[in-house]
Amino acid sequence: MGKVSKLKLAVLISGGGSNLQAIIDACNAADYPAEIVLVFSNQLDAGGLERGRKAGIRAEAIPHKGFPGGREAYDAAVSTLIEESGADLVVLAGYLRLVSESFVTRWKDRLINIHPSLLPSFKGLHVHQAALDAGVKFAGCTVHYVVPEVDSGPIIAQAVVPVLPGDDAGKLAQRILKQEHRIYPQVIRWIAEGRVSVNDKGIVTVADAPQADFAEINPALEPG
Repeated sequence: MGKVSKLKLAVLISGGGSNLQAIIDACNAADYPAEIVLVFSNQLDAGGLERGRKAGIRAEAIPHKGFPGGREAYDAAVSTLIEESGADLVVLAGYLRLVSESFVTRWKDRLINIHPSLLPSFKGLHVHQAALDAGVKFAGCTVHYVVPEVDSGPIIAQAVVPVLPGDDAGKLAQRILKQEHRIYPQVIRWIAEGRVSVNDKGIVTVADAPQADFAEINPALEPG
């Protein structure tokens, strides 16, 4: 019996790579239908590069500062590296650099991102503080396909956490991050299994996925 082909991933990072580690851990399971073929960073000292190397994964970095030719030329160089790796899906996992429209076009429908808010609310940076400042009672994270508009694109999955009294941006970020580590590997599995589809209105359906059946209220209702 021949070896089952796995979806090949290029994971792009800028920092420590905790989401990368969650994906590495998922890929270590024999039945997981994806494998990482490249870890890439725009920062030479990104901690996630070492995570990749320890896992036996090719890890490369190209500093973006001072790169000749600007953003388009830089992203073309990144695309070349991804193509050489044989990756089928580009996974942005804390890649703190805006990608060019040409990059998005090159990897259309093969480029996903995780954002630490319940999109379309709180796009951009400093989203945890923005959620606290808005007084929302729930926050969370979103995995979505990438389109040229920042933090937009078809939403594949979201995870929700409560905002609690005494939260600061750091506490809320950690609560959300735990859920990021759960849903990102799951979404990659769905894509690898060919279960994710997007209709002409940009609405995502995941075939045969269990549906959430709950209603949470925060602060919770009192009994009686």
